[in-house]
Amino acid sequence: MIVDSAVYRGGHRVPVECGRQDYVSMRRSAATEGGFVWIGLHEPDRDELHEVAEAFGLHRLAVEDAFTAHQRPKLEQYDDSSFLVLKTLWYVDETDAVETGEINLFVGADFVVSVRHGQGSRLDDARKRLEGHERVLSHGPSAVVYAVCDEVVDGYTEVMDSLQEDVDEVEASVFSPERTNDSARIYTLKREIAEARRAVMPLREPMRRFAEGTVETVDAESAPFFRDVKDHLTQASEVVETLDNLLSTAFDAYLASISVQQNDDMRKISAGAAIVVVPTLIAGIYGMNFDKMPELAWRFGYGYALLLMAATAGLLWWLFKRSGWL
Repeated sequence: MIVDSAVYRGGHRVPVECGRQDYVSMRRSAATEGGFVWIGLHEPDRDELHEVAEAFGLHRLAVEDAFTAHQRPKLEQYDDSSFLVLKTLWYVDETDAVETGEINLFVGADFVVSVRHGQGSRLDDARKRLEGHERVLSHGPSAVVYAVCDEVVDGYTEVMDSLQEDVDEVEASVFSPERTNDSARIYTLKREIAEARRAVMPLREPMRRFAEGTVETVDAESAPFFRDVKDHLTQASEVVETLDNLLSTAFDAYLASISVQQNDDMRKISAGAAIVVVPTLIAGIYGMNFDKMPELAWRFGYGYALLLMAATAGLLWWLFKRSGWL
């Protein structure tokens, strides 16, 4: 459906004498007076998107990508327009899940068409902030591309902060003296970080091109704005790599702690078995009932055997306790 459509001129939103779905008239009005049109769509059907494509001359391959969604972040040039794909991220703390959406931008000299899929990164806030900055908005369609990219990358930063908190919790749990089962959560976080990586890493190349001013449909004078977005994106990508490495290290430490715990358990079992085996050995020998055994006719033989069992068991317990086996 159409979320919003507007004509901008000289850094301001201007009223037009046509309906919000009269794309041809809106574009004609913007082009004749040096402005541009920004059409915002959310999960449009094929007919709606086809109507917009006809009005703005969008390439059919880009339109197909925007309709089907599930594209990796990329920047492509089609004749006199560009097609930019961004992945949006937001974090669901209850399930440690990173949810994804998608924003597709068609950028021309006098228009921007944004096609959004998913619930993340609503662009109405970005539109309002942009409309409040006349100097930025005066850059035309480039300003819209910057505002959308800045909104998406800011969302990455928020997700990275949430993931950082969860990774810190996992590290504290792994290195705590208590026995915990952290493997499932570590796997979940690794999977979510991989999801974040698929959104963040491919976007670095388009941001580099914007920051260097090498994209025809983006004003080279807006490059400083994109350099700021590129810096934030670089920080987010570094955090992704760091968190992934920390989780790998935490998982290795978790496996090592399990091995140590198992060795400790085996030592305790071995010590307990030794304490039981020695008295059993004494009882076994004393109970053979051979005629020539001198202890059989001894009045205190039974008590001596019991005392010897208790003494050897106590001595073994003391030795194992001192060595840390118990």
